[in-house]
Amino acid sequence: MDAVGLPMPSTLVRAAQAEGRTAWLEKVPAIVTELARRWRIDVEAPFQPGGHTAWVAPAHTSEGDDLVVKVAWRHMEADHERDGLLFWAGGGAVRLVASAEFEDAVALLLERCRPGTPLSSIAEVDQDEVVAGLLRRLWREPPPGHPFRPLCDMCDAWADEFEHNVATGDVAIDRGLAAAGVELFRTLPATADRSVLLCTDLHAGNVLAATREPWLAIDPKPFAGDRTYDALQHMLNCDGRLRADPRALVGRMAGLLDLDAERLARWLFARCVVETAHWPGLLEVARAIRVV
Repeated sequence: MDAVGLPMPSTLVRAAQAEGRTAWLEKVPAIVTELARRWRIDVEAPFQPGGHTAWVAPAHTSEGDDLVVKVAWRHMEADHERDGLLFWAGGGAVRLVASAEFEDAVALLLERCRPGTPLSSIAEVDQDEVVAGLLRRLWREPPPGHPFRPLCDMCDAWADEFEHNVATGDVAIDRGLAAAGVELFRTLPATADRSVLLCTDLHAGNVLAATREPWLAIDPKPFAGDRTYDALQHMLNCDGRLRADPRALVGRMAGLLDLDAERLARWLFARCVVETAHWPGLLEVARAIRVV
């Protein structure tokens, strides 16, 4: 593909503009050209409308191997995607074929899921079982000296941002509810019964149908910590059930994942509170499930 005419996914363009990363976007064609040379692959047009933090496109080798190229800007949540995929080694997640680092970008060469149908294409209650099955496989204790940051690092960063938004009036929320939620969000990571490697962003849009396995996880954002946290993103994406009866959804996922339901309810309450700046509708869920 000609680097000069390299297409840019519309979602990525909007996200880069919003984040002040248009200069980063301008570097992507040169990076993709270098990767095609280095990895000896032919890169096709990117997936549309694309994601928010990465340029992602199908590719293939001269032998016909199907692959995916991902060029992402550096951000805290996804800094160790490569390390996580290496750790899981294809067990429930896509395989990492190669990786490369640039000054302000990380590039991954990944196996391609075929047919690549997202898990969101099936009934939501069936999604519950697939997500639970994948998480059970992915939850393994990383070895000593591993590179993964603790979950508390991410929680503290999100809590700091939330408290700043409350202080500046950018979030309209009852101060008592805000204080209760953010305190739990800061303290829950330290009370886990065990620490495993987490995806932290496993939901139906990040699970694709494949030939090697029925379903594979993509786009993990690995942190080490409380496995209970990892049920949250799927639950937050089940908007109808979450709003109608959050306690029932908690019970469903806790049962499938052998988690303590009350602890999961606490995590859900805390996450709903700190997400209100970006996801205002979760305020009602937080009020409905308030646990303190």
